[in-house]
Amino acid sequence: MGDGRLSSGSRGPLWLPPLALVAAQWIRLLGMSWRIELSGVREYDRILASGERCTFAFWHARLFPLVYSHRGRGIAVLVGRHRDGDWSAGIIGSLGFKTARGSSTRGGERGMREMLTWADKRHLLAMTPDGPRGPRERVKMGLVYLASRTGFPVVPVATAARRAWVFDSWDRFRVPQPFARVVVGYGTPIAVPADLAIETAAAWRQRIEGAITDLTRTLSRHAGEQP
Repeated sequence: MGDGRLSSGSRGPLWLPPLALVAAQWIRLLGMSWRIELSGVREYDRILASGERCTFAFWHARLFPLVYSHRGRGIAVLVGRHRDGDWSAGIIGSLGFKTARGSSTRGGERGMREMLTWADKRHLLAMTPDGPRGPRERVKMGLVYLASRTGFPVVPVATAARRAWVFDSWDRFRVPQPFARVVVGYGTPIAVPADLAIETAAAWRQRIEGAITDLTRTLSRHAGEQP
């Protein structure tokens, strides 16, 4: 489990760690009330049973249930270096995640270096490839680069819940309400070739994007979400 501290170089204001701990406890309590249904776990279980590692990829709007369902596993998550990222890093750190700080808009190179370091230590990785500020539900090249460098297959992940608060944010961020039925699904792992050539990277980006999109739509229909 993490100790709730922010990664080096991004300490944030002194009041942030205590509030992050309170927020993390709220997430635990909310998550305990959900009825979580898992879908497509066979491939994910096979990866873990074999000792392999992977990179989970999911849309930013649907990450909230995963913070609860995947807590305490030491998964390394790429978190932006903006102010909201300080807050997010503090919360997920106290829930047992590791963090790498960077994004496509700020500190991206440093963030990728940190993710590669966590990969070398054989941690599972996770990214929201449309974060931290969009475009919504569009995979950026950073995920393709990371998969090619690490050799970790990309596992599409999605969540859905009919009863959820939907925020008026760039991504329409979703938080399942108390006692909601929450579906968490895994797609077929996508193995990106090592040392991927620039001219073929775009095709892999589109393949991963399509897989996350298809899985999200399937789970959304299954959960009975409104369009």
